[in-house]
Amino acid sequence: MHSFQDPLRRGASVAPQKDAIVCGGEHLTFHQLDQRVHQLSAVLQHFGLRPDDRVAIIANNCHRYLEVYLAVPSNGFVLVPLSTRSTNAEVVFALSDADVKVVVTDRDLGPLPPCVEQVITIPEHYDELVSKATPAPFLSQPNEETLAGLFYTGGTTGRSKGVMLTHGNLLANAWTAIAWTHLTEDDRWLVMAPMFHAAGTCLVLASLWLTATQIMLGSFSPTQALDIIEGERATGTLAVPTMMLAMNDTMATSPRDVSSLRLLSHGASPAPLEILKASHRYFPEAEMLHLYGTTETSPIASIFPHEERHLTDALAGSIGVPAVGVDLTVLDPDDQALGPGEVGEIAIRGNNVMKGYWNLPVESQQALRSGWYHTGDLGFRDSTGYFFLIDRLKDMVVTGGENVYTIEVEDALYRHPKVQEAAVFGVPDPKWGEAVHAVVVPREEVSAEDLLAFLRTQIAGHKLPKKIDLRQEPLPKSGAGKILKRDLREPFWVGHTTRIGN
Repeated sequence: MHSFQDPLRRGASVAPQKDAIVCGGEHLTFHQLDQRVHQLSAVLQHFGLRPDDRVAIIANNCHRYLEVYLAVPSNGFVLVPLSTRSTNAEVVFALSDADVKVVVTDRDLGPLPPCVEQVITIPEHYDELVSKATPAPFLSQPNEETLAGLFYTGGTTGRSKGVMLTHGNLLANAWTAIAWTHLTEDDRWLVMAPMFHAAGTCLVLASLWLTATQIMLGSFSPTQALDIIEGERATGTLAVPTMMLAMNDTMATSPRDVSSLRLLSHGASPAPLEILKASHRYFPEAEMLHLYGTTETSPIASIFPHEERHLTDALAGSIGVPAVGVDLTVLDPDDQALGPGEVGEIAIRGNNVMKGYWNLPVESQQALRSGWYHTGDLGFRDSTGYFFLIDRLKDMVVTGGENVYTIEVEDALYRHPKVQEAAVFGVPDPKWGEAVHAVVVPREEVSAEDLLAFLRTQIAGHKLPKKIDLRQEPLPKSGAGKILKRDLREPFWVGHTTRIGN
């Protein structure tokens, strides 16, 4: 039986003097990382923590974050990573809900709930405790069924839920990553997605297991990310679409030598085709790899390798095929499997699927009914077995009895050269029930009428936005970089029957 202890143990054993982490000006070898993880284990054990106790972390990416990520589950404790963009109320809710005993953080969190017994502040307090501690053996021997973490969802559809992921779930994800990214000990993986998000730690265990080096970017900046790729000769990274857009724009005005990058993977939310095409132009040496999944699937569920070869053919926009060890299907409202080309809810099963939601048995049963995890994503598969994502079930707009998939409208908007960001959603309409509404941040001056005229050449009339709002400020985003349609949509639904989605 494997656990979080195994990847680091192997790295420290077979490559002790090799760089495991590069973080700013600091370099930690696998031996040094192993020692610090065992020193941190001594600190946590000194606090009286017992197996299954919860430890939260709220911090930017750094080597200390990785140490906490490894030490907490390796001792049989449960990690609770929380978004750095959370409000105090959201932090207090999650800490209370998980009954967290210890918090590790690099910021002032404000008042904390009574359950919290210790706060370790990064970097000074953390470094002082770790440097003075004698390395201790891990407290317990977790197995694949042991709970490793509670990963709180953003709460964009209502109450935030703690996704229970086991050691087995996250190790299954590591094996999937190893199989599909062709990761080797020679790779230098840039960690720039926030580590509190499942995408941010997607390849952590895989990299450790294979003794690849991980390069940490504290918080995302396109300039810093490109500087690292050029200066550190990074070979791979994972981005969300908003990061890809920002790096493309920076490359257009201030190009870097990014020839070392062999793999540009992306996930977390659908990427408009125009962003993918631009990324291929600016990173021509890199294979583009679309990773689809959710927090509940640890996160990888499907993979589309060499996406750059299909940006102009029938597979453009696909989320690929099921990952190794994972099954995907498309279900109708009665949970019956649909055939090729039929649109329904994408469902997933495999060793990567969560144990359930923390203290939410009804929601867990509903999400995991019929032996499948129900994603809430609408999609279909084609006759060759490739899957396509159409929309979130709760984002689809039903206007005058017609279904409009907002991703399709957004993709059309991104084809306009003057569109920087776009979000499409449904608003109440007295005649049609719902109307399609768009919010656009332009790159340069453009009118809503010009955009509508362009859209008429791209999509059918019933899909056109009834109104396009133009804004100068960036659209609101989650800590993981996803555009928060909820925040844009909610004001329109005040006093109406809401159907607010992600």
